[in-house]
Amino acid sequence: MKKIIIAAVAENDVIGKDGEIPWHIPKDLQHFKEKTTGHTVVMGRKTFESLPDSFTPLPDRENIVLTRSDFSPKNESVKLANSLDEAWEKAESEKIFIIGGAGIYRQTMSEADKMILTEIHEEYKGDTYFPEFSEENWKEVEREEHREFDFAEYSSN
Repeated sequence: MKKIIIAAVAENDVIGKDGEIPWHIPKDLQHFKEKTTGHTVVMGRKTFESLPDSFTPLPDRENIVLTRSDFSPKNESVKLANSLDEAWEKAESEKIFIIGGAGIYRQTMSEADKMILTEIHEEYKGDTYFPEFSEENWKEVEREEHREFDFAEYSSN
């Protein structure tokens, strides 16, 4: 089983503001869809609740929501887990994409095998930040450059 963190991150590490993503980059959304379709996505409850209704649950993916509250998703296909270990046990695909939020990223940083980041070349105001990571623990293995952002992949050391 491969655990892969996937996120879009502003230059100042912002990933969210008021429960939403503070930018709209269609190429990033397409990239996210291409990478995660057909696999398991694990997210926190707040991340799940921030998804537009038309994408709840994320289509063509096994959706697992981490929560400690009495949360009941409208769609019965969504699986709930009380811990990361329970999420890993429930996952049915070989690749598990960790899609947020910040707390889930922090908790999984030490056990993830790979990170796929959209590194946005701009700072944004926000209240949710991607955790810092060290080049001692992560090695850049691929980069696709664009004018407003780069797609970067990192492998854990």
